[in-house]
Amino acid sequence: MTQKTVALASALGLLASIDPDAYAAGTVSTGWISAANWQDFLAVVSAGDLGAGATLDAKIEQASDSAGTGAKDVVGAAITQLTQAGADSNSQAIIALSADDLDIANGFNHFRLSITVGTATSDAGGMVFGGTCRYGPAADYDAPSVSEIVIL
Repeated sequence: MTQKTVALASALGLLASIDPDAYAAGTVSTGWISAANWQDFLAVVSAGDLGAGATLDAKIEQASDSAGTGAKDVVGAAITQLTQAGADSNSQAIIALSADDLDIANGFNHFRLSITVGTATSDAGGMVFGGTCRYGPAADYDAPSVSEIVIL
């Protein structure tokens, strides 16, 4: 048996989520996430059954505080549109970014994941993970919705 060094659950934090649900046409977003405690981030977008003619877009937006002040898109941090016509139901897309991808020089140190459903009600969800925790165990910064972590 090999010796474990660091369990992935100890190094990766679940920072925010958009709960999987059937969303009407419109945009749903996570809360604003501080980039202060992390170096790297991974947003996982999940498309379930997309409605007839539906589209699904997702992007990362940045702001200068937890209230969303000055919100703007992070350049290049958007998925290629998923579509029902393109047989994209029940698929996933990933956006990977670093704290360095934010406009830190101008005070943009918060970000969020936004998912936009177009045309028809569709199943969707998303999660944002933080990696390379700067201060202490990753679990210290998990979203309040994380009810349990089991590590073998």
